Amino acid sequence: MIHKTARRILPLVAGAALMATGASAQDLTIATSVPNLGFPFFVHMEKALNAEAESLGGIKVLNYDGQNSTPKQTSDMEAAIIEGVDGVVISPLDSVAMAPAVRQVVEAGIPVVTIDRRVDGVDGVIAHVGADNVKGGEAQGNLVMELFPDGARIVNLQGQPGASPAIDRNKGLHNALDAHSDKYTFVAEQTANFAREEGASVTEAILAGLDTPPDVIVAANDDMALGAMQVAGERGLDVAIIGFDALPEALAAVRDGKLTATIEQMPGGQSAKAMQALVSHIRDNTTPEKVLLLTPIAITKDNLDKAERLNELN
Repeated sequence: MIHKTARRILPLVAGAALMATGASAQDLTIATSVPNLGFPFFVHMEKALNAEAESLGGIKVLNYDGQNSTPKQTSDMEAAIIEGVDGVVISPLDSVAMAPAVRQVVEAGIPVVTIDRRVDGVDGVIAHVGADNVKGGEAQGNLVMELFPDGARIVNLQGQPGASPAIDRNKGLHNALDAHSDKYTFVAEQTANFAREEGASVTEAILAGLDTPPDVIVAANDDMALGAMQVAGERGLDVAIIGFDALPEALAAVRDGKLTATIEQMPGGQSAKAMQALVSHIRDNTTPEKVLLLTPIAITKDNLDKAERLNELN
């Protein structure tokens, strides 16, 4: 690993070399790291990060895939340090487990912006850009109350334990509904780890254990919601299903009446703002907002035009 002091000297040497060759002193190498490119959400986020870097110009991007593994994402951060990158945009797989790796990057003198998922207990991260996931969960809960004003029995498919979006979305959902617990009852709450197959298998197991089907299934992401939708369809159940992320496949299901709603959290907007904040900090020595949160909205058939990825529907 490059020592902190050495890391501070490297830009001076590189800057002198650039001046000698006539290259732009503004050219940068930025590392991006997402939890798992097996999820369409993070594929879209990575593409948006790369597109914004290209728009800003003079930026080489090194894309890292955490492959749903804290050791893998940790080793990627170590590789970024050795590579001598100028900055890092990271969506940490786990807000606690990834803290040592992010701290190592910060201590190497490399500015870090977290995106979508925060990291806990690390001083020196220059900014966090994301969606207000608590408000996103509240949007799900408010929609449940709007759809079922007389009350509802709810299945709650929770996200990956330890991931900040899972924690916050669950909190928001309960914020909205717990105050009305006389009418809104959680008949089952279980993690399906943000995965479609688990969303299907967990839903299957929950439904098998219930005497009466629920009125609504709320999922902390679209992959789990789509898994639940498949099971509900196979069983011929008339149950409302609310996802989160506004993936194109989920938007198509909302359009076609198979999925009740999804929550739009503007991952492309998050990506653009995160890259802008990091590059401006490096090039212009600006101090970005410490926390910049976009407010998610519920997407139904009635407002599909508000979805960020509507143009990707077939």
